Amino acid sequence: MTRRARAFRVETPGRADIVEIPLPEPGPDDVVVRTRHSGISRGTETLVFRGEVPASQYGLMRAPFQTGDFPGPVVYGYLAVGVVEAGPGEGHTVFGLYPHQDRAVVPAASVVEVPDDVPPSRAVLAGTVETAVNALWDAAPRVGDRIAVVGAGMVGASVAGVLATFPGVRVELVDVDPSRRAVAGALGVGFASPDEAAAECDLVLHASTTEAGLARALELVGDEGEVVEMSWFGDRAPRVPLGEAFHSRRLTLRATQVGRVAPARRARWSTSDRLRLALRLLADPRFDALITDTCAFDDLPAVMPALASGERPGLGVRVDYAP
Repeated sequence: MTRRARAFRVETPGRADIVEIPLPEPGPDDVVVRTRHSGISRGTETLVFRGEVPASQYGLMRAPFQTGDFPGPVVYGYLAVGVVEAGPGEGHTVFGLYPHQDRAVVPAASVVEVPDDVPPSRAVLAGTVETAVNALWDAAPRVGDRIAVVGAGMVGASVAGVLATFPGVRVELVDVDPSRRAVAGALGVGFASPDEAAAECDLVLHASTTEAGLARALELVGDEGEVVEMSWFGDRAPRVPLGEAFHSRRLTLRATQVGRVAPARRARWSTSDRLRLALRLLADPRFDALITDTCAFDDLPAVMPALASGERPGLGVRVDYAP
């Protein structure tokens, strides 16, 4: 008998449904996972939902276990927590990079056990915190640095949350939305609007996915400082202000991306090692501040359009599945 799962599938740009999909027969090195929660990576997944992934990036933007192809029909996602029903580690709670679906068959090596001191409902943030870890390996902050994180979305807030534990640093989360001040407070970092943000930073991480945010990031960094660009703009081509004092101040603008381990750690750390580190960091209850919305799995086809249009604001959205 063919195993099947119920999955959230983008049928065409702007339209999605819950459908049944077949699952592969598990081999001896596979696990069958029953999903308890999944997380929505708002920036990337709303681009996918709107059909804004550039054709040139179809291969690079594939999720590890997506079904179908861009622009659709496609079953997408990569933040899932569930219980192993069959296979190695049966009965354990694991995090996996598979889409929004109620069951999955994936290689056992592709999932990581969730530590006992991390609630499964918080563990959906593992992929986002892993992105923050990789960006900070690229950025290499130092003791006592003055750091701005421009863009208080899930990724920016995750970066700020990890940085809050660095000794002696001044961290300021910068966003146009004043409601993000409460998130900054819960994470234990400062908050400022773009106009009020402190300048002369040693390091700025940009995660707002806006031209204005990138321009302000370049203004906030001090002479010979570095801006690390975390935003992914999809098929948009943002204007980057490389005139004025960019050259005379000898600024650096560099990219970071979670698809590969940062070069500074690549020889010694695997992606699984990096994910385990992210899960260990999530033992800190401060990260609960990043989940500001929840929905039932069956409601996801109605929720995603509201997220994509901005009608449903907030940070992280956790999707809950029936027991």
